Amino acid sequence: MSSHRPAHARTAPDGGTGSRRLLRTAALPAALGLAVMLLAYWAIAPQEPTRRDTQLTSSVTECREMVTISIAGRGDAPTDHTKMLVDAAGNPLPATLSDDYSSEWLDPVVNAPRDAGADAAAVYIAYPANMNSYDTAVQQGVENASAVIRSISQACPGTRFAITGYSEGADVARRVAMDIGNAQPAADGRYAIVDPASVVGVVILSDTGRAVGDGPFPGAENPFGNPDGFDREYQRHTNPAGGQGAMPDSAGGFGALDGRVASFCSDGDLFCAAPQNISLLQLAVNVGRQLDVDGLEQQGLTEATGGGVALVVGRIALDALARIGSDPNWMASDETFLDVLLEVSTPGYDGSAVTPVARDTIEAGEMAGLSNLPRKLMNEIVNLVVTNQNTIPVVMSDPYQLTLGWKDGHHFDYWRDANDDRPLSSADYAAQWLTYLAQQPPAERATLVAATSAADATSTTTAPTTTTTTTTTTTTTVPPSSTPLPGDVVPPTETVPPVDGVPTEIILPTITDVPTSPTTPVPPSGTPSPTTPPTTTTTTPVPSR
Repeated sequence: MSSHRPAHARTAPDGGTGSRRLLRTAALPAALGLAVMLLAYWAIAPQEPTRRDTQLTSSVTECREMVTISIAGRGDAPTDHTKMLVDAAGNPLPATLSDDYSSEWLDPVVNAPRDAGADAAAVYIAYPANMNSYDTAVQQGVENASAVIRSISQACPGTRFAITGYSEGADVARRVAMDIGNAQPAADGRYAIVDPASVVGVVILSDTGRAVGDGPFPGAENPFGNPDGFDREYQRHTNPAGGQGAMPDSAGGFGALDGRVASFCSDGDLFCAAPQNISLLQLAVNVGRQLDVDGLEQQGLTEATGGGVALVVGRIALDALARIGSDPNWMASDETFLDVLLEVSTPGYDGSAVTPVARDTIEAGEMAGLSNLPRKLMNEIVNLVVTNQNTIPVVMSDPYQLTLGWKDGHHFDYWRDANDDRPLSSADYAAQWLTYLAQQPPAERATLVAATSAADATSTTTAPTTTTTTTTTTTTTVPPSSTPLPGDVVPPTETVPPVDGVPTEIILPTITDVPTSPTTPVPPSGTPSPTTPPTTTTTTPVPSR
């Protein structure tokens, strides 16, 4: 997915009957071949993660009444040249203040409360934000965002949170919100991330987990009009966007956060409004989420990238065979081979839970299963046709241009979709809602620590020896000021135990040159690049607006 550069050994077991062997032999190459050919539609611009030892200069500032956790899209995340945050104990956090990082897409939304004078701040989450592989990057984003929320809530127990994500970051935002909203407290009353009551709003721009028929405000009293507690009407109709999210495995309810979620989707944005009955394309998406799409995009199908494709496709094939082999009555069932492929190709599928039924011979009674072969083959054909009624129309519509075309791609509608039925664009509506939430009665204050990475710290792609970050922590409240606090890079002097759940080393993306290509839309000139290193290393406190 995208933002600035738009862009988620086993051997085959004996199946148990000769008829199953025949079906597998006939169906496997055709189905997997179609899936591989369709992977071309799952490509969008790269960035590689790196590990680095971080030297920190810390300054202590006031907590904010509301902090917006912001997760941008592909290629649009803080890098190792960006000033990063540390927690109250001096441990590095994978996040940076929006004063120190700019996203063309999310800035107007997440900075609106601060710009309106509310006691609010926004932080951008650092995560790989790439397609190598998509699901690994998204999961890292979920872990990083959860760690940042947890750390801030421990230091600032009265702070309220909003969560905002776009494109690849929208998937991260959805998963974090679902984790928080569906969590149950431990015996001591604590939550794994944060009390759901502390999360006042969630904004998801291009929701890949959206279900068929969902309105913009799932779980709200008026799911097509407004989130609970905010009286401004978003739109005057009750027509949902078509289709569903391209990643139905990430779908689900928001639990305690129902009514506090804005899930925006534009018709034609295939990430959130993919038509139903495109099972072959869905299979291709499932496979693509596990491939190094960045490498394929840059290098083509080489020995290295081809090996990765073969590994993923081979694993899916073996999982499908094992899944069928575990059910002695599979030939008599209505489940098709395509159904099995869709199940086992889903990222996170646990093939170890399947126990194949190994047979050296076919018992006489089981030969009756061969009588099901004609019916099974007919079911395969019918299912392939019925579940792909929209596959050819989608392919013929040029899905890449439809969704990601720079001038008119529907993935960018959220900043320009105001019309007679919708007075504000989705992004403007989200900005006004977050501003309203931030202006609600103040919460308890505590201390938040900001820090910057040293400009001369050495970046490396090899994993460094894990060390405990040490620093001298002083709890001091600094009054709001427009003058930056002076600060020099100071080596650690005292061991401080880490905050639970916050890593002492962080994974940040390195800066790489991304070639401009027809598959990489170029933002308008004059837009500040988020990957441009700062010219100074002076720490800036969170300003009070």
